[in-house]
Amino acid sequence: METVSVTPVAYEAEGWGIGEVWIEGETLVWHELPQPLLGPRARARETPTQGGGAFPPPSRSTLPEKCARRRDGTAPKADQLIDRIRGYFAGDRVSFDDVRLDLDGWTPFQLAVLRALRRVGYGEVVSYSDLARLAGYPRAQRAAGTFCARNRFGLVAPCHRVVAADGLGSYGSLGLDYKRRLLALEGVAV
Repeated sequence: METVSVTPVAYEAEGWGIGEVWIEGETLVWHELPQPLLGPRARARETPTQGGGAFPPPSRSTLPEKCARRRDGTAPKADQLIDRIRGYFAGDRVSFDDVRLDLDGWTPFQLAVLRALRRVGYGEVVSYSDLARLAGYPRAQRAAGTFCARNRFGLVAPCHRVVAADGLGSYGSLGLDYKRRLLALEGVAV
């Protein structure tokens, strides 16, 4: 197991809730989209973990093994990214094309879908079939959907811009209302 130093940084996006980014140097390892603190998740975030008051994401077990060790301290790159994320949630037209992502161990298919997904622009939507085709795998729409369901990069890999051929599709634990809200923020009527 490769161990790296990862800095988790929680942030608040007004009107959206609390989110978190995990940064290693200049590389984004994880982005947890903001959401209101309710129920067990709120209780878990009330008590800071070791490491200067940073909070672990709710699905820590799904983080890559290499993220096992955390380090204390500030993360200037995280602060810059968080400013952009807050701008997005405030309605600014923000691009995350230049954000470097931790892609160690990804398959050629996953990398192709990620590249295709990152080319779907602000205010645009594609279907899962379109995404698979854009990635060079025209018959892999279900696999493209699975990729989106496991996406750990929130807005940076904008799976909210992928919809089903017959409707909105899904959006995991955040739900369809969250997806609608993200699309509406970008001016997409759904």
